[in-house]
Amino acid sequence: MAFAVHDDGAEHTTMSFKHSDALQPALTSTTAHPSGKFWSKSEAKSWIAFLFLGTFLVYCVRVTLPICVPTMAEQFAWDKKQSGIVLGSFFWGYCLTQIIGGHISDRLGGDKILLLSATSWGSVITLTPLIVHWSSTPIIPLTLSRFLMGLLQGVFFPSLTSLLSNKVREGDRAFTSSAVCSGSQVGTLIIGAVGSVLLDWYGWESVFYFSGLPSILWAYCMWKYFLKREDQIISLESLGNSLVNSKDNKVVWRKLFRSAPVWAVSVAHVCISGTFFCLLSWMPTFFHDSFPESKGWVFNAVPWAVGVPFSLFGGTLADHLINLGFDTAKVRKSMQVIAMGLSSIFIELLKYTDNYYQALICVSASIGLQTFSHSGVSVNVQDLAPSCAGALFGVMNTGGALAGVFLVYFAGYLIETSGSWPSVFNLISVVNVFGLLIFITFGQAMRVDI
Repeated sequence: MAFAVHDDGAEHTTMSFKHSDALQPALTSTTAHPSGKFWSKSEAKSWIAFLFLGTFLVYCVRVTLPICVPTMAEQFAWDKKQSGIVLGSFFWGYCLTQIIGGHISDRLGGDKILLLSATSWGSVITLTPLIVHWSSTPIIPLTLSRFLMGLLQGVFFPSLTSLLSNKVREGDRAFTSSAVCSGSQVGTLIIGAVGSVLLDWYGWESVFYFSGLPSILWAYCMWKYFLKREDQIISLESLGNSLVNSKDNKVVWRKLFRSAPVWAVSVAHVCISGTFFCLLSWMPTFFHDSFPESKGWVFNAVPWAVGVPFSLFGGTLADHLINLGFDTAKVRKSMQVIAMGLSSIFIELLKYTDNYYQALICVSASIGLQTFSHSGVSVNVQDLAPSCAGALFGVMNTGGALAGVFLVYFAGYLIETSGSWPSVFNLISVVNVFGLLIFITFGQAMRVDI
């Protein structure tokens, strides 16, 4: 690998990752961002499998510290407040880079930003145990590391959206998005199982290495096997210019935020992201309080395991309907009805059951059905604005993260003041139905960025 800084003549001072033709693999991207050709079928299969591993590793890394923090708190004598500060620092970094990451990806290429992002956060989490042990006050470097992790991972999904919007045909978007994003469920499952074993056998440091080193390897494989044949160039000048809106770019944003379908997909995404985060955060407490004899490894694993086939089925169904000639907007709305409407019915059924297995079925069904959103609003943003899908998704995801924090806090307030879990279930259902109605009423699938 060679690192070069050079001037391309007219516009850019550039830096590039370069390797010789002798080392250049056969598998390459067929196109340049953003106006090139779509992936061929063989390329799409390779990219889907590879990006699945990427989302798998993103969640392995993201869940590493929550798994280790009880042991680390005991070792370093942290109280709950200090542990909460460490864990919460990820969120603040994560929110800061969503929009800027998507914007840069739309202009430079999502694959390049994914490469830089994975290399960075893989290195950070691998080095974290060493930094913590070198410090006399471990909570400070760990909090900074967690914040930096949020910054670096915040660009991942907007960059992924930008890449897919330019490389995947409309009739293949739902399955591609569903297959790639299902890596998050698998990653959570694997790091929960393997990480717990490593934690008991080898200590918390081993969990960081287990998730960090494969992330660096993933980034290396992307550079060597998946980037296009010619030199992969990241322009220093373009990187700076991409942070400043041009006149034309401002016009596009004005068009977007004057568009009812854009507001509809944004509101729906914010609502389902917020309710999903709320359900994810409070689900273990619900089972612990309502069914004290239940096994944590069961209710923490089963819903995620259910989510994977549900997500793949939703993507396959949506693409099949579109390829049969069904209206794209109606298909997206149908998927969202399942994700936000039908899933809320199972949430409401939790109010009427006092049986552990029935509750587990309801929660698993709700989480599984919510994955149909991967074939709904998550790809609808690519339908509406493929030229700036990354930046728009960054806006939506930032709103979703902020909504999640608010709903988690408000749900805790309801539980504390009323002692009533049904009030939390009603909150989740109301927010879901509100977002769904907005999307059904105003949602479309025609481009609005031209």
